[in-house]
Amino acid sequence: MDKLLAMRTLLAVADHGGFTAAAHELGKTSSSVMRIMDGLEASLGTSLLTRTTRSVTLTDAGVTYVEQVRQVLTDLSGADDSVIDSGVEPMGALRVSISATYSRLFIAPHIATFLGEHPRITLDLVVSDSHLDLVGERFDLALRVGVPTTDESLIVKRLRPSDRFVVASPEYLDKKGYPTQPSDLMSHECMRFSYKPGNRQRWVFRQASGSEAVDVKGQLMTNNLDMLVGAAVGGHGVALLPQWLVGKLVRDGKLVSLFSDLQVTPEGGDAFVYATFLPNRRYSKKVRAFIDFAERAIAAAS
Repeated sequence: MDKLLAMRTLLAVADHGGFTAAAHELGKTSSSVMRIMDGLEASLGTSLLTRTTRSVTLTDAGVTYVEQVRQVLTDLSGADDSVIDSGVEPMGALRVSISATYSRLFIAPHIATFLGEHPRITLDLVVSDSHLDLVGERFDLALRVGVPTTDESLIVKRLRPSDRFVVASPEYLDKKGYPTQPSDLMSHECMRFSYKPGNRQRWVFRQASGSEAVDVKGQLMTNNLDMLVGAAVGGHGVALLPQWLVGKLVRDGKLVSLFSDLQVTPEGGDAFVYATFLPNRRYSKKVRAFIDFAERAIAAAS
């Protein structure tokens, strides 16, 4: 049997939760996908899939095997890329996860320049404010905003600081009152970016004399910064937002910056715009080309 084909087929079945969707992705028939899976299970002497009339799920052995297969295929892809991407000119497919709001403001206006400079790169940009799985979703690179990941399996390159403001509209503050110290926020409507599940979030206020952590809560949590800006300008509550996003709104008087003498971060830690990628992409020319482009685009907007 073609073991490489079987492993790729298994990943497609696992990712899509069924034979039909996997077959569509692979350009095969459902029956051929089922035969490949039957052959793989027979060669291993164990069941990888639990099949019902409604769904296909992984057995315990299947979960373990899929994790290892995914890593094998990622390493293989990295080996292929290292050869393809070893010439003078960056080339090949480049899959990038990128923050939605940040890319709209700072990357999208310049993306045509990148494509023009690198005609042999095929760019697949996935725009999302969520932190997508680089390995599981086969990304070469992610451009993110926030506290850099502490995952030791990833390489992080910091591109610029991302200071945050605690902001609210004048209308909201006139109605609900101005908080004079961080702990006052516990009685305010605090709108949060959904870094992780849960209605509560901790904002950490720092100054030379020490730090103060405040558990905030409110009606709105979202993984999209534009939604938080809209709700803040609309007078719904207080939000913790990046300076690069709300600086002009503060200058124009549409939002008021609170606690401007303090540094504030969600859950602690300094926030940055940063690039992150797997170690096997360390010497990739196409990854390096996109990071260099992002640095120039960010510098031009600063």
